[in-house]
Amino acid sequence: MSAEELLAAARSTLDRVGPAEAGRMQAAGALVVDIRPERFRAGEGEIPGSLPIERIHLEWRLDPTGAHRIPQVRADRPVIVVCNEGYASSLAAADLKRLGLPLATDLVGGFRAWRAAG
Repeated sequence: MSAEELLAAARSTLDRVGPAEAGRMQAAGALVVDIRPERFRAGEGEIPGSLPIERIHLEWRLDPTGAHRIPQVRADRPVIVVCNEGYASSLAAADLKRLGLPLATDLVGGFRAWRAAG
């Protein structure tokens, strides 16, 4: 399977959201998780109220049954994963769904789309 096929398969499992919908979901209680490296967040900014968890730690911190999970994680809480442009976040959100977070999704266009939307 190619990287493009892997991405398409991941996205076929997601109800991806744009910046406006992500903002509404966050206001309603969704957890926004920014998986970008710290240097990107420092250089470009962050979504207010988002939780930075770099990709390498994501599954351990968001496993709803794991010993290392963050307290905000519940299987019934939507999780919106954010990366730079919406590619790595799609793969990560699909992984979170398989891990037991059925409401996981990602932000179409990533942080850059959020910033462009104002």
